[in-house]
This record gives sequence, structure tokens and C-alpha cells, in this order.
Amino acid sequence: MISQLSWKIGGQQGEGVESTDRIFSTALNRLGYYLYGYRHFSSRIKGGHTNNKIRISTKPIRAISDDLDILVAFDQESIDLNAKELRLGGVIVADAKFNPTVPEGIEARLFAVPITKMAEELGTSLMKNMVASGASWALLGLPIEVFNKAVEEEFGRKGAAIVEKNIEAVKRGAEFVLEQAGGPLDEFKLDEADGQQKLFMIGNEAIGLGSIAAGCRLMAAYPITPASEIMEYLIKKLSKFGGTVVQTEDEIAAVTMAIGANYAGVRTMTASAGPGLSLMMEAIGLAGMTETPLVIVNTQRGGPSTGLPTKQEQSDLNAMVYGTHGEIPKIVIAPASIEDCFFDTIESFNLAEEYQVPVILMTDLQLSLGKQSCEPFDYDKIVIKRGKLVENVPELEGHDLFKRYELTEDGVSPRVLPGEKGGLHHVTGVEHDETGRPSENATNRLNMMDKRLNKLNDMYIRDAIRIDAPHETPEQLIIGMGSTGGTIDEARSMLAKDGIATNHITIRQIHPFPTKLLLPYLQSAKKVIVIENNATGQLAAQIKMNAGFAEKIESLLKYDGNPFLPSDIYKACKELSLDGNVQRV
Repeated sequence: MISQLSWKIGGQQGEGVESTDRIFSTALNRLGYYLYGYRHFSSRIKGGHTNNKIRISTKPIRAISDDLDILVAFDQESIDLNAKELRLGGVIVADAKFNPTVPEGIEARLFAVPITKMAEELGTSLMKNMVASGASWALLGLPIEVFNKAVEEEFGRKGAAIVEKNIEAVKRGAEFVLEQAGGPLDEFKLDEADGQQKLFMIGNEAIGLGSIAAGCRLMAAYPITPASEIMEYLIKKLSKFGGTVVQTEDEIAAVTMAIGANYAGVRTMTASAGPGLSLMMEAIGLAGMTETPLVIVNTQRGGPSTGLPTKQEQSDLNAMVYGTHGEIPKIVIAPASIEDCFFDTIESFNLAEEYQVPVILMTDLQLSLGKQSCEPFDYDKIVIKRGKLVENVPELEGHDLFKRYELTEDGVSPRVLPGEKGGLHHVTGVEHDETGRPSENATNRLNMMDKRLNKLNDMYIRDAIRIDAPHETPEQLIIGMGSTGGTIDEARSMLAKDGIATNHITIRQIHPFPTKLLLPYLQSAKKVIVIENNATGQLAAQIKMNAGFAEKIESLLKYDGNPFLPSDIYKACKELSLDGNVQRV
């Protein structure tokens, strides 16, 4: 019996790879296994190689695995591209239609199953994904009833006849491969899971759910990979809570609509990726100048320009911190898990209103679209904070205006909603005085700039840095952000076996940078290695600029569109030179 296993399915885009993965993982989730999935897909609607990889475990996991146990292939290309991941003794379940062959040098057991033929015998080749699923499920020796239940849920809306045909497809695939293999494979039999069904979702869904829990009732957005699922999730859910989603003509319209709605008092968000964020920059400056709360989700992908829209990257950090013209206060938060995506979204809405600033929630494609198990969210932790939102404004004398931008000790001014009696004030994107009237007075300019910029002094979110530091003076301090955390932890376990002592910090508050919190750990480490999916070491540059220790810091960079594997980090940390050179995977 084994405690974990990796399964992958590959084929052409539009060939049923995604639905196969969905049903397969849903059934495993029902049994109580922990899962971590990653999609490698083309930026085309149909055609181009795509694969989905699922890691299955009896214990919590937060990274894709280096190796592979079972590969399900709809074409030879899937075998040629992915067979190198198969561990010694791994299995390939392939469609006999294309006469599959195992590449030279790969020691794997091949099961050629007439997947397409069986599906066509049942009426349509579309059911070949169910034949393939049944074949690979059977090799694991797991109860077929659980899988059939997942099939019913997937196809139930299409009627009983369709459900029965798909279940028959599963059965035929299972029976064929079991006859070839002589029964389930002992080496792939998983230990029993705890039986407790986990939440199983992508980061974008957790963000969508978090926005609802935060009281968001309007989303204005334009579709873009890999952010679209947030909008798609809220289209289905938000109306049930009295809210709505508006698909705007572009990202400029989306962000300005969000600013207007937030000014009116409705918690509103928008979500995009790098190209869309670029279009929003002028409006983000408007939110900063008018001190209007604003929440933006930026799901990073490969750039620049259209770049690699369906591939992993973490290269928007500088754009989020520095992108706007002029100088405004803003907050940039980087969740590192599915649970973070949920709770950090709620925190983003609170921070936006407490400090009256734009808040950017920074994710990456792996975290946004990788489907993962997590424990049910503790809703008792949810707190809604609306900051200095004033009601029952005292009567003003004569033609006096409300001091919407009043100079206060903490830099945060009282805020009123439109229509509040006594709350009349100007709102403008030009520099203004305490009532919002335009002003070019030099003293006023200094006061207003200082007021805005100082409001975030010593501001720290919950777990601004997430620390695992068992060693007082580690040989290496490994620092990452976003989706790299689980991968770093697995690499550290491998390094520990080699006697290399490491500490690990995930930086979750990107801006304002948590310098004071990070300093003690930088001081105690002999070497600092910063892991990030970009070509220029943007996170490392932030650390050097804000905290120093440039002589200790080395970068491990990966920017080929793929996420880090545990072995990438393990090998690099073990072999990294001491001359300070930037390394890349």
C-alpha cells in the first residue's frame, strides 16, 4: 500500500481531458483523499496539447510531484511529452487507435485499450474519456460505485440515458484493463483515506467565495485568462445574495465602474491579469487620489504582451507596486494557499475601506487555476470592517462642505456615502483641499501628499510573512511568494536528509514591504535564496532595496511557463554557487 500517487491525462485541447480530470478527482475527493492538481493547457479553444496532473495523498499536499505513476494518453504526443516523468514501473493507459509506443529509455508498462472503439460502440467517440477513466480507476482498485456517482453528477442534467451510457463506458474500460493486467495493480493500491470530504476548488473559486463572504455585491470585469473563473463563479452565485456581475467592454470600464460603485458604498471588485492591469493603471491612480476603496485581483501569467496566457509566471510584482503614475498609497497582498485566497479576499475589502486605498490581491496561474484540497473554512473568523464610514453627520453651517479629506493624525479621513445629510463635498482627480475643492497651493500639496502616503506606516496584514524557522542560524533561508510555498517545503525535506538546515519564509505582504518583520531572519541566515517565477528577480530586488543584505541573497528563477517542482529547488539549493550569481531553472 502507498500513501500517495500521481495521475496524469493528456490529449488535444477540446478532447475531454478537462472533464475526465474533473470526474476522476471528484470521485477521489469523495473518498477523502487530499488532492493537488495542475493544468497545462494551450491558449487555443480547440487543438494543441493539454494535460492535467493530479497528485493524490492521504496527507495534506501543496505541490505537484516530480514523478508520475499513471499516464492516460489520447495520442502519441501525450506519451512523447510526458513519459519522461514516469517513475520506474509506471503505467501508460493509451488509446489503441493510434498504435501507442513507449519512447526509448522509458521503462513503463503499456496498456493499449481500444478507448475510441468502445466509445463509438456506445454511440459516440465523445465517451472515450469515460472509457479511459474507468481503465485507470480500475488499476487503483478503488470502489467503482464512488466513480459512478461522480459520473451521475457530471451528466445528470443530460438525462438518465446519457448517464447510463457513460457508466457503461466506465465499466467497459475497467473490465478490459483488468483482464489485461490480471486485476488491480498492487503497487498502486492507496492506503485508505480518512473518509472526510474536503473542500476541493481552484484559487479563483475561493476568491469568488471570499468576495461574497466579504459583502461584495458587484463585480465589474472583462474576461481574461487566468482570471475569468472568478467572474464565472460569481455569475452563478452572486445573484443569490442580491448582487450582480457586469461584463464590461474592457478593463478600463471595469475598474472605473468599480471605483464608482465603491464610492456609492457598494463593496465592488474587479479581476484581471497582467495586460488588463496595465489598462487599469490610470484609474488606480484616481482611486488613490480620491481615496476611494478599490479591490483588484491580478492573476499573473506569462508576459509580456499576450505572452504565455495559459502558463505560470510571477512577473507583475513591479507593475503592481510601481505601475501607477505619481505616488499613491496602495496595498499588495499575495495569498499562498486556497485558504489564503478566501480569507485574504475578505481582508482586502476590509483594508480597502479601513485605509481608503486600492488593494491588489496578487495570485499566479498555478494558485488561481490549480485545483486543491483544503479543510472547510472557519466562517467564525470572518470580520467585516468598514473603517471611518460616518453616518449622522453633524449639521454644517451655511455653505460649509464636509471635510472628506480632513487632515487626521493617522492619515485616514472620515468618509460618507452620497446622499448622507451634511456630507456634501467635492470629488476630483486633481489635487484638492480637505473639502475636495481643487487646490494648487504648495503647502496644501505637501500636507495632502504626506497625509495619503503616511496612512500605511507600520501597516501589517495577518501573517504578513509566514515563517517556518526551526533553526537559529540556518545554512539557507529560502524565501518565496504565492504558489511556491508547498514546493519549497517539499524541497526542504529533501535538503534536510542531506544535512542542510533551512528556514522558510513566504512573503504575503508585498507592499508596503514588511521590512521590520523580515530583518531578524535575514540577519541570522548564512545564505538567502529567493524563489520566483520571473526572469529578473523582482521579489529579491524588493528585499535588497527594503532590507539590505544583498551580499547574502541569491535568486533561483524559473520563467519557462512551468511551475517549480520540488526537485528544481532541491538541486539548485544544494548546488547553488557562493558567488552571488543569479540561477535559473
